[in-house]
Amino acid sequence: MEIFNTLLELFQSWFNQFTTIKGSLQLGTVVGCGVLAYFTHSSWQNLMTRLLSDWQSHAFVQFLMRGSERIAFPMSMLLYLIVARFVLAQVGLNVLVLDIFTPLLLSLAAVQFIVYTLRKSFAPSPALHAWEGVISLTIWGVVALHLIGWLPDVLKTLDDLAFDLGDTHFSVLTFIKLVLSIVIFFIAATWLIRLIESRAARSPYISASMRVGMTKVSKFALYFLAIIFALNTVGIDLTSLAVFSGAVGVGIGFGLQKIFSNFISGFILLFDRSIRPGDVISIGSRFGWVQALQARYVVVRDRDGVEVLIPNENLITSEVTNWSYSDRSVRIKLPVQISYRDDPEQAMALMLECGQQHPRVLKDPPVVCRLLNFADSGIELELRVWIRDPESGIGNVRSDINLAIWKQFKANNITIPYPQRDVRLLQE
Repeated sequence: MEIFNTLLELFQSWFNQFTTIKGSLQLGTVVGCGVLAYFTHSSWQNLMTRLLSDWQSHAFVQFLMRGSERIAFPMSMLLYLIVARFVLAQVGLNVLVLDIFTPLLLSLAAVQFIVYTLRKSFAPSPALHAWEGVISLTIWGVVALHLIGWLPDVLKTLDDLAFDLGDTHFSVLTFIKLVLSIVIFFIAATWLIRLIESRAARSPYISASMRVGMTKVSKFALYFLAIIFALNTVGIDLTSLAVFSGAVGVGIGFGLQKIFSNFISGFILLFDRSIRPGDVISIGSRFGWVQALQARYVVVRDRDGVEVLIPNENLITSEVTNWSYSDRSVRIKLPVQISYRDDPEQAMALMLECGQQHPRVLKDPPVVCRLLNFADSGIELELRVWIRDPESGIGNVRSDINLAIWKQFKANNITIPYPQRDVRLLQE
């Protein structure tokens, strides 16, 4: 009931101010400033549209330009109100109405810019929309408490709900400041990481693996610095947190052992350059090419379009076949059997012709065909060809050449034998 009476008295005082001649003059001033701000906003948007075409390759500059479009109206209106307030104050008029609109415009600019920053920093998701609502409600709530006059008392109450950790006074207000500082520094770190990634991607002197390594190191370092800066911003002494270091070490040793093992293994893969983005690898029954090296896992895409997330530790401790480690050339063997009634030299010539005609088969090393063995059912021949693009598939090359061999054998009456067995019946 006390809150309702306070709000009623506040609104009554505002209404009394608005209905006077001086209040009406101030309201007219606010409307005039709004009209000027509207035209200023339109002119500013046109200017930014022309300038954005000249800054296509600078993501951070584009972010600032588009962000300025969001807050151009409230900030220009606030500037006009400040000038009008100074003029009215010089002639001795009351400026209470103008003082009411000043925090409202500041809060509107803050809400629009923060929401725009969040949308640019993180992928769209229901959680992001929920946080946008929480942030807007929080900012407008602070403005409302300021207008009512309760903000100092609320801040004092939050600061009184506290406990001491060493020499540090840790309160609810400190926790809120800490969360806000972490969010701000994390967003700044995210933008710096994206800037580093974009610059590294455009550089012709940085390899793919080095680019991934720079991204990982920058993420770890910048996020760590963001936490340190946030703690220092709210006045938390880092030495007071040393009492928790033992517990954190035990937690890492037991609960987070696999996570840190994969994390360190990721750096080992980057530094020894044994696996790089674009490499064609086989691990166990998995065959595919490396799409990305992440902090905890490697993304491998197989021929079916399925992306498999393989932990980094598995690539360190298991046997991995890298088809493109030092040379992208890969040899494919195609075994074929022919009947003992057929001419092996003719069959080998036809097989060589089929291998040489395939567009993906290399001329150097040359295609060769070997007679390997005189088997039970027929003569074993083997065609050996080389390709340089294993990421485009090996099975399709094998299939095309086998099909061509089949057609040539049919056209030249060369027989691929069935398994044969001679059975003798012994009579007593």
